[in-house]
Amino acid sequence: MLDKVKHVILVLSGKGGVGKSTVSTQLALALREAGLKVGLLDIDLCGPSVPYLLGLEGRDIYQCDEGWVPIYTDDSKSLAVMSIGFLLKNRNDPVIWRGPKKTMMIKQFLTDVKWDELDYLIIDTPPGTSDEHITVMECMREVRCDGAIIVTTPQGVALDDVRKEITFCKKTGIAILGIVENMSGFVCPHCTNCTNIFSSEGGVELAKMSGVPHLGTVPIDPRVSVLNGTTRSVLTELPDSGTAATFKQLVEKITA
Repeated sequence: MLDKVKHVILVLSGKGGVGKSTVSTQLALALREAGLKVGLLDIDLCGPSVPYLLGLEGRDIYQCDEGWVPIYTDDSKSLAVMSIGFLLKNRNDPVIWRGPKKTMMIKQFLTDVKWDELDYLIIDTPPGTSDEHITVMECMREVRCDGAIIVTTPQGVALDDVRKEITFCKKTGIAILGIVENMSGFVCPHCTNCTNIFSSEGGVELAKMSGVPHLGTVPIDPRVSVLNGTTRSVLTELPDSGTAATFKQLVEKITA
């Protein structure tokens, strides 16, 4: 039930392994640090990594008369989380479902979760442009969706897949808020110099070619991985890092 949610933002990518879930979790944490009430919905059924990233594995979820009750990260209830991962007994258990069952579960997660008053709901979606995405788009037509943030890495093969995702959004009528280029160079933890081990500016060029905004670049920073398994934001733990600067800029653009 999304009637109490003011803004809905999808996080999409045409390719797996580009850090979409990391961007989703850090964006949710950054919005929380801005004093907003945030929900994070993980509907990547085959790779639900949000519970691991936030250190919430093993938590039980319950149902009430109004639907599923999300997991709150602390007593302030400023960040609520729901994921298919909470329904799995073991993080190594695969979700071996055919399309119709996955479609049904996604619809249930989008319509039957009891969200309280939220300023923003971030939805971490599966990679690609499959039937699961079509289900999401159909459900989003019934609510006010602000648009999608598309995550890519700078390599050519990732950019090709993300280009398909942009076309998919345009054909299905989902507004594109912009592109985030993840893994854009490696930041040395000792000297903080950034080395472009893959390539650079791919996300910037793709944004120009597609006529959509470029929202920022996120480097590979080993210090950020230390935050995995916690609900600590890069804004508070690494405030002087390039990653923190990007997410601060991302929050400013979204809330503007």
